[in-house]
Amino acid sequence: MKPGKLINRRQFIIGASAAALGTRLRLSGQETIAPIKSGRSRVVLVRDLNVLDENGSPKYAVVQEMLDTGIKALTGRPDPQSAWKTIIKPGDVVGIKNNRWSYLRTTAEVETSLKKRIMEVGVKEADISVDDLGVLQNPVFQRATALINARPMRSHHWAGVGSLIKNYIMFIPEPISIHPDSCADLASIWDLPVVKGKTRLNVLVMFTPQFHSFGPHSFNPKYVWKYHGLMLGFDPVAVDATGLRIIEAIRRDFFAEDRPLNPPAKHIAIADSKYHLGTADPQKIELIKIGYDKDSFV
Repeated sequence: MKPGKLINRRQFIIGASAAALGTRLRLSGQETIAPIKSGRSRVVLVRDLNVLDENGSPKYAVVQEMLDTGIKALTGRPDPQSAWKTIIKPGDVVGIKNNRWSYLRTTAEVETSLKKRIMEVGVKEADISVDDLGVLQNPVFQRATALINARPMRSHHWAGVGSLIKNYIMFIPEPISIHPDSCADLASIWDLPVVKGKTRLNVLVMFTPQFHSFGPHSFNPKYVWKYHGLMLGFDPVAVDATGLRIIEAIRRDFFAEDRPLNPPAKHIAIADSKYHLGTADPQKIELIKIGYDKDSFV
């Protein structure tokens, strides 16, 4: 798609038929998804055209349904409550690591939906905290036994993209120290005692991902795409790698040419090859797509 056609595409998405908007999300006609195939990382992509209201804000009820559908597909369980019980235990202390960048944040709807299901497992509200910049000083995060990693996907001045791997940058005292070489070593943070082995779920918010930007903290609504999606996975590298493929495809469509991110998002491949945090190889990723599939770009 050429730049001048962006409005037409958005108008099409917003003006989709009532039948499409009203269709419930289904697991391809099944109640559960088969167990994960050996050696592959499962990534679940859920899209629903009805997730954004007329002002572009997420609708809580739809967000909750999307997360519930995604967690069932990810775990293979028939309902969200039993799915969450495979991830979180009543005695856990849970930190929900969000991203509060004012232009494109995790969204309160996602945070509230996650917290609701965690409390249903039996975790006390006092043992749950949602935080970003203050995680190192936050008492709940300091004693956390479990982390939920949730943030939006966007292009990024230093790392190519800001996504799940990068979301843990606030767990180091001086985040700027890891900026050299396009933030190539972001995955090293995941080996620190404060986070190592604690992440139970990764949620990449792709309601309106930013696919292009200029300079630090750059935001322009022109480069925000209404994708209406959420991605879930246990492997942050696999989810990030899939999200990156989508961003790259959106850029090709928008600019009508292959225009690589600058800088490249090299930290995702390095998280696989050097740090063995997860897999970035599409051939080793089991992608399950649920809901609206047009222009999924993956």
